[in-house]
Amino acid sequence: MGKRLLILTAGMGAGHDAVAGELERRVAPHGVEVSVIDVLDLVPLRLGRALRRAYAGAIRSAPWLYAAVYRTFFVSRRPGPLRPPPPSPLTALIAARLHHRVRELPPDAVVSTFHVAAQAAGRLRRAGGLDAPSLVLLTDFAVHRMWLHPGNDRYLCTDQAAARAVTAATGRPASMCAPLVPPEFRRPDARDGRARLRKASGAGADERIVLISAGAWGVGRVVEAAGVLSASGRYRPVVLCGRNGRLRRRILGTGLAPALGWRDDVAQLMAGAYALVDNAAGMTCREAFARGLPVISYRPIPGHGRDGARAMARGGLSVYAHSPAELLEALDQLEDGALRRTRAARVDALFSAEPAERAVCAALG
Repeated sequence: MGKRLLILTAGMGAGHDAVAGELERRVAPHGVEVSVIDVLDLVPLRLGRALRRAYAGAIRSAPWLYAAVYRTFFVSRRPGPLRPPPPSPLTALIAARLHHRVRELPPDAVVSTFHVAAQAAGRLRRAGGLDAPSLVLLTDFAVHRMWLHPGNDRYLCTDQAAARAVTAATGRPASMCAPLVPPEFRRPDARDGRARLRKASGAGADERIVLISAGAWGVGRVVEAAGVLSASGRYRPVVLCGRNGRLRRRILGTGLAPALGWRDDVAQLMAGAYALVDNAAGMTCREAFARGLPVISYRPIPGHGRDGARAMARGGLSVYAHSPAELLEALDQLEDGALRRTRAARVDALFSAEPAERAVCAALG
């Protein structure tokens, strides 16, 4: 009889679901039966959907509000090392609903790809309501305390520094694992990518095309970034607007840059680009790393986006540009082949770590 894996995720943007989907794809050849649950769907009275809408609204229209929430609930209030957060009614409610699910179809292992899921699974595991090992697959480069619950059995982290911080905070084993990125991002054909990107953007043969990512929801100060690049005369910006049709129409109306909606060929577009300007330090950055595309963080969204941009820069994986001048300087410096190779070596080290699916299959027994 095959093993059962339960993956807990949340549709907050597209990153957490993308990681869950890629993990499902990788373990399927091992005869593993996979179930994926969005933990926000476990919240009654459709309150989970309301939370999703509130988060999206804050990121788009009131980033200062999300920054305040992040400082209050996600960051330890006392100085010093990370500490797990106190119990919350939301995670207690999700854990209770999750308990019903695991009793109906007991899994052989559980993997959480979202921080609230990690809280609920850890709580249920510690209370004895979950017999299977509970693993947490962190999707943030910067670890905040909402990921932490000592009831979970093991943590899979983005780098060694994050793993050490998690173990110190929870007392649980933590290790670095390679990013879960679809295989098409691992060095696709650059010639095909250049032709595809130039066709999509209308760029000339000699123009340096810089992709600007607004994430799945189309958020952040991407219009400003497009304006900086366009005014320089040295770079041709192309904005990836995700599913935000309003943002796409707004950018097209300015005439600053071509604006693309949701695309299924981002790997090929990245293959033809000079660099990526990102504002969230999420899945798009990992995809760019896998492709070998240099990443520059500019005007990141508050909270986990800003902290993640800082963490990537500290690790030498990217550059955090704080101003228009720094953004252009970071792009200009990419002409240095030695600099590109040094940064590429640090990025490649991410993908030489243990594959996440190997740790998950080990937990499945």
